[in-house]
Amino acid sequence: MANKKIFRRNRIKQRVRKVVNGTPERPRLSVFRSNRDIYVQIIDDVAGRTLVSASSAIAEIRDQKITKSAKAAIVGKNIAEKAVAAGITQVVFDRNGYLYHGRIKSLADAAREGGLTF
Repeated sequence: MANKKIFRRNRIKQRVRKVVNGTPERPRLSVFRSNRDIYVQIIDDVAGRTLVSASSAIAEIRDQKITKSAKAAIVGKNIAEKAVAAGITQVVFDRNGYLYHGRIKSLADAAREGGLTF
């Protein structure tokens, strides 16, 4: 069962990545979701480097007794603050093959509230 899910997500991921590319003007906001944590990077695909990153694996977020969706919202606000400080306001959202609901949706909504446009 797990291999079917991983295979399906990878197919969706490849289909999305054909269209979504990060440029210096509009870098890519890439999300990775593990069972425990959520990780976000803002990537310039032309230069091939990560501009800004954030995750829920840091101690002050991980130790809080809140739901995973609430942690994702905190990470979304965190990445938006870091991106605005780095001069990034527009990004393209790469959901990385995950369905747009739950943790992914709460992260995206919080990033939009924090000042990112996508």
